[in-house]
Amino acid sequence: MPTPLFEFASPQANDPSAWRSVDDPVMGGVSESTFEATAAGAAFTGTVSLERGGGFCSVRAPESAYDLSGTRGLRLRLRGDGKRYWLTLYTASGGPLSYRAPLRPPEQWAEVDVPFSRLTPYRRGTTVPTAPPFSPSEVRTLGFLIADAQDGPFRLEVAWIQPAELAA
Repeated sequence: MPTPLFEFASPQANDPSAWRSVDDPVMGGVSESTFEATAAGAAFTGTVSLERGGGFCSVRAPESAYDLSGTRGLRLRLRGDGKRYWLTLYTASGGPLSYRAPLRPPEQWAEVDVPFSRLTPYRRGTTVPTAPPFSPSEVRTLGFLIADAQDGPFRLEVAWIQPAELAA
């Protein structure tokens, strides 16, 4: 098994409190989220509210140089709540462009593969067809997003995230 980028379910677990929430209050909304340690790993939880023009919650890993060159995707061990999520990757420190892949994790623990070929560039919720291609060697942060008018509480559990040699 490759070395995980993030391991939340072991004695040497990464600290999920180092991740930061970026929710819709940045644009006037009232949604809120946390990313906290659990007995099984970590959980991205909160409440999405459509009030005041809002409707999204996200969480991001600490910014660093996550060189994923030589890999074709990520493998994640997740457990969901029936809602739709996005895996997000950013290649420019603090930049507004994200590369996203949809996730609908099962309600039981499962390994989910996300080939980089499934990533679509977005800026503020809108696709950007003219964006540069995703570059695995330039990842600066990654995380999870819930949006798309999914009003109410949510819970996405994460045991680990690792680079993977997946089919394109």
